[in-house]
Amino acid sequence: MSLKKICAAAVLALGGIASASAADKMHDFNFKDAVDRAVADGALDGSVKFYLAGTKSGGKVIQKGLVTNKKTNGFAKSAESSCDHVLRSALIQFQNTAKAKGANAVTNLVSFYRSNETRSTTTYQCAKGTALAGVALKGDIVKF
Repeated sequence: MSLKKICAAAVLALGGIASASAADKMHDFNFKDAVDRAVADGALDGSVKFYLAGTKSGGKVIQKGLVTNKKTNGFAKSAESSCDHVLRSALIQFQNTAKAKGANAVTNLVSFYRSNETRSTTTYQCAKGTALAGVALKGDIVKF
């Protein structure tokens, strides 16, 4: 096979991957259940509490409007498994930031996929495509 044909095949393959991400399907999963699983198996240490918008307020806001946008390999994995994994990554980032700033909670959490804010008091959104799964969250770091 000539170099020209190999390059053309690579371009087509990469185009297929890019278009696969455009076909992301949005999923809503129970936030509390996912957080409880992550604490139970040690992925989160439990020192920082997480509250979706509309479920808890108060405390001293240390930093407002923090955003995390995490992706994971979702190839040949269920949406629930992929989304649970990528949510953990996002929450670990929030947990580490909160602890570093002397805070003990992340409040006012909303799904923030592609900068589109979606509020729920019970669920988070996750985009799952053929190859990737992604969760984006926005929230406030708080000290209660």
